Amino acid sequence: MSMTRLWTALALVAAAGVSLPAAAQFAKPEDAVKYRKGAYQVMAAHFGRIGAMAQGKVPFDAAAAAANADLVVTMSKLPFTAFVEGTSGTDKGSPKASIWTERAKFDEAAKKMQDEVVKLQAAAKTGNAEQVKTAFGAAAGTCKNCHDTYRN
Repeated sequence: MSMTRLWTALALVAAAGVSLPAAAQFAKPEDAVKYRKGAYQVMAAHFGRIGAMAQGKVPFDAAAAAANADLVVTMSKLPFTAFVEGTSGTDKGSPKASIWTERAKFDEAAKKMQDEVVKLQAAAKTGNAEQVKTAFGAAAGTCKNCHDTYRN
């Protein structure tokens, strides 16, 4: 196979992968729910470690805060592809059906959270406990707002 054909084939595969709708990434709605819950669980664990420091429940550790913030930023990008129609419910913690009718607002709330955790990451890299506490509060507020609006 010539290099031109190889690059063309690779480009086609990449384009096909990018163009797939989010629902196509999951064989069943339950798969999307598992993925989403797993991403949130990991994100919450690392966010909670920073929160414990911000709230004075554990001593502030600048290196641990920075490492956890890095993971929170990475994890904050993952769950949103798994919000596909057919995955809402009425049980506690499940997404409300309004996500689908207010998708632009939901996506905006997700982006706001992602922006705030990037600010938390920057604060953590300073090693300043007060900056981390302030940034943690702002990030936590975005989580609460979205939960209050879009989560049962």
